[in-house]
Amino acid sequence: MLVTGQPPVRRRNRGNRGRGNRTARIAVPATAAVALSLGAGIFVAASGGGPARVHAAAASSSQGVSSSAVNTVCDIIVPAHPLTARGLATPYQLTGPAGTSPAASGCQMINSLNLGAFVQATILDTRTGALSVYNPLVVTKGTRPAVAPVVPKLPRHAVVTVDIGFNGEILRQVGATPGALRQGRCTDGEPGSPFGQVSFCNGPAFFKAAFALERSGRLVIPSAGISRKMVVTSGALGTGRACPTVRNFDMVDQDPSDNVTTAYLLNPATGRTAQATAANKARMPHARTLVNGSDNGLIDNFLDPALGCDPLKAPDLGNHGMMTTSQALDELLAARNEPKNAALIPENDGMVTDIAGSTDLAKANLYRSEIGQPMVNRRTQASSSPQMFCQNLINIQTPFLAANERLFAAAPSPIPTAGDTLFTFLASRLAGSFDELNCKNFGLAQPVTGMVTGGGGAVTQVNLNTARQVASF
Repeated sequence: MLVTGQPPVRRRNRGNRGRGNRTARIAVPATAAVALSLGAGIFVAASGGGPARVHAAAASSSQGVSSSAVNTVCDIIVPAHPLTARGLATPYQLTGPAGTSPAASGCQMINSLNLGAFVQATILDTRTGALSVYNPLVVTKGTRPAVAPVVPKLPRHAVVTVDIGFNGEILRQVGATPGALRQGRCTDGEPGSPFGQVSFCNGPAFFKAAFALERSGRLVIPSAGISRKMVVTSGALGTGRACPTVRNFDMVDQDPSDNVTTAYLLNPATGRTAQATAANKARMPHARTLVNGSDNGLIDNFLDPALGCDPLKAPDLGNHGMMTTSQALDELLAARNEPKNAALIPENDGMVTDIAGSTDLAKANLYRSEIGQPMVNRRTQASSSPQMFCQNLINIQTPFLAANERLFAAAPSPIPTAGDTLFTFLASRLAGSFDELNCKNFGLAQPVTGMVTGGGGAVTQVNLNTARQVASF
């Protein structure tokens, strides 16, 4: 790596990743004690802005993927009463858009790498402040679960939020019954203008209740913790040694706070899926694990371990109370530890622009409301207007990556075919974010240049320019 804006250094480090003590983050009611489970995270891919590629490999399965499918859009059928225990335990169904069959469209869970859908619920007990997680199952329409989903036992005074992620480009919600989407207060964007990879149910009510419980002292969200491994550059605008969250410019990309940390098990011989519980893994020893390409998975399963940090966790109601992560838990932690330069959803994020690519304030605020972020206003624009988001992305993330190159170069890449280490992956992701957000339109220069790729196409070396830049308005 060549760092400019400071004395040039060229190095590539591949030392062993150290194992240090971590500060455990657990959401707990103010009066409760909760045991910590430090399970190993699954490898996930961070989200990207490019078109999804439909997996065209043949499969020895009754749910084989169509080799002619070039579709990147799917529908997900939301069950009736999706915020209830029965609704959560009823499988969501992945299918083709506008009545197209799963086989004809490629919208099958066996094609999960490119068109898989994933659902995650986070539950808040409004009486005690206790948080929990449940991962509803997604099946390909026309198939049965490989194992029947666990029916969660919800608190009597529960408020539930549901987050839906997708590995393709656009996933639209369809109700299993005429009232299903209304019952769940579900949204996939504005009419005729979907968010794309993500959609939600009941986010505003969940975060309103959670923030109220925090103010009353019945819910305590911990501090982000301190990384003893992180290297901090002099005069950095970032988080110092505080462990980053999904609202830190140290780690965001062009479309922050998207997709979930849910995993499923797939029987490749039948195309049938099951929840990724300990019991199901024992029943399905030859199953493949399916995951959602996720910013949340990137920080929870890659950045946190590399930095000696831990994500916020809560008991999984579908997996005997084992501690687990969720998108909503990540947002609660980020809100509790929001930095002065907060990386909130910018109006030029492709998820919230209109179908012509122009900014859409109402759509940006709708997205923010579903993940507990403040609305677009003068205060939030100071860090996350399109110009300031680009400026902060360059001035905070570039020196952060440069200073911690040794640490990240010793950590595994979420996508080895994109970057050979966590460092090269993050650097190439930064370069792509600059382009996707059209940061050059604000008089800014690409901070990542000179990318060198290996034989398999993975980035193996980059140049970083850490010189401070100022956006034009």
